[in-house]
Amino acid sequence: MSEWWTYSLRDLLLFSSRTYTRLFELHNQEWWPLPLFALALGAVLFALAWRGGERAGRALLLVLAACWLWVAWAWHAQRYAPINWAAEYFAWAWGVQAVLLGLVAWQGRFDAAPAAALRRGFGLFLVGAAWVIYPLLAPLLGRGWTPAELFGMAPDPTALATLGVLLTIKQRQAGGLFPIPAAVPPDQREATLWAMDAPEFWIAPLASLPCGPAFVLAYLPGCGDKPGTQCPPRVA
Repeated sequence: MSEWWTYSLRDLLLFSSRTYTRLFELHNQEWWPLPLFALALGAVLFALAWRGGERAGRALLLVLAACWLWVAWAWHAQRYAPINWAAEYFAWAWGVQAVLLGLVAWQGRFDAAPAAALRRGFGLFLVGAAWVIYPLLAPLLGRGWTPAELFGMAPDPTALATLGVLLTIKQRQAGGLFPIPAAVPPDQREATLWAMDAPEFWIAPLASLPCGPAFVLAYLPGCGDKPGTQCPPRVA
């Protein structure tokens, strides 16, 4: 028997590329016409992120909380877990993120002023990419429309849109919402795509890289865009 260090990640795959793509096909077909609703929800998310303000910020986080909870159950626990034992742990992590988003939406303090232009612009780009670009990857790669990955239905576009939203809002507790969605692109799913030689494995990790510096600059000193700035007291 060969030594364990001679094995590569490709040797540990439990399923083929076709099987993995087929999961998204079955997922979209089982919940049809929910994918159409997901596309419309992406448009709503982008519009709210563009509008900004406290009410829009709370609505954004509530929408994201519902999406994270749905992906945790429908994708990770029900669809992905039968072929990947780690999906059960992903489901719990996504459930935790859903709770955190809901709590901040309910009790958090928001700044009515818009975020810095550069940070907000990049956030809007991520939201738009998750809403429009991700669904186009499947047909562009010759897989057809059926396995398209949609915001609110699949993990990567949902996590990417979440990072974008967090960059567009000014909210004291928003910094604590970054770690889990920032960890989604480099997780086992992306390693799986790399092992299967999927050409799109690099997209989500590359798009999420600038979010780290943005998080440090935007949230560690306070909730404002400059050190020392503070959120106004929440109006009862």
